[in-house]
Amino acid sequence: MKTAFFLLSGLLALSPLAAGDASAQQPAKPELRVGFVPGPYIDEFKVGVEPELKKKGYKIRYVEFSTGLEANNAVFKSEIDANVMQHTIFLDSYNERQKTDLVGVVHVPTPPMGLYSKKHPLGTPIKPGSSVAVPNDPVNLQRALWVLRDLGLIEIRDSKPVDVTELDVIKNPGGIKIVPLEAAQAPRALDDVDFAAVQGNFAIFSGLKLTNAFALEKMTTPYINVLAVKKANATAGWAQDIVAGYKSPAFKAAIQADRFYDGFTLPDYMK
Repeated sequence: MKTAFFLLSGLLALSPLAAGDASAQQPAKPELRVGFVPGPYIDEFKVGVEPELKKKGYKIRYVEFSTGLEANNAVFKSEIDANVMQHTIFLDSYNERQKTDLVGVVHVPTPPMGLYSKKHPLGTPIKPGSSVAVPNDPVNLQRALWVLRDLGLIEIRDSKPVDVTELDVIKNPGGIKIVPLEAAQAPRALDDVDFAAVQGNFAIFSGLKLTNAFALEKMTTPYINVLAVKKANATAGWAQDIVAGYKSPAFKAAIQADRFYDGFTLPDYMK
């Protein structure tokens, strides 16, 4: 009887320790709220990052926005923890104008901007006087103008991304008609213009294929999209766990196994 008493006492004494070990395995922030705009980034996250985070005890809540400005504002106000939808140049521009302090903590696979058409067969020359829809925000307008420049259609002056306008086109020998509009509207504009410079995420979301683009931008690192958080959270354990999810072998394998991601620009850690 005495032996049974001591065994029971021992089990009771050990139970707090066992509970402590279990709680130590739970993340300090059990639910992560991550924001996205239309495009492929939410699918990348679900297929390759979420499984790695679930192994560490996290639950993921996805929040979708119609514009990047809304998604950034939600991070700054701590309504969500992070978002995935923008490149560093756009992020820096947003911070400068809004007096915020968001930072990118990891690059993600990103489809490049492309020049598309519904009216002209792929491979035909772009005729003088053709109309081309381009994003109306300065940063992405510059990218579109670079695509047209690389095709030899226009010449543009060097300008800061935040200051670019159509007036930066200094030579336009073919009389290309540049039509600025909201970036998300570019795929719909293909019914009305000869060509449209469409950001990769909006192209993918609307069903356009990178392989059907007349031209793709020569994407460099500053234009590869990032996962953005508030600066104060950049080194937080949960933020670094998201980074580890993207850099995991499982994420790389998931992206490389899906032909959907052919043509995407990959971060250095995936090369």
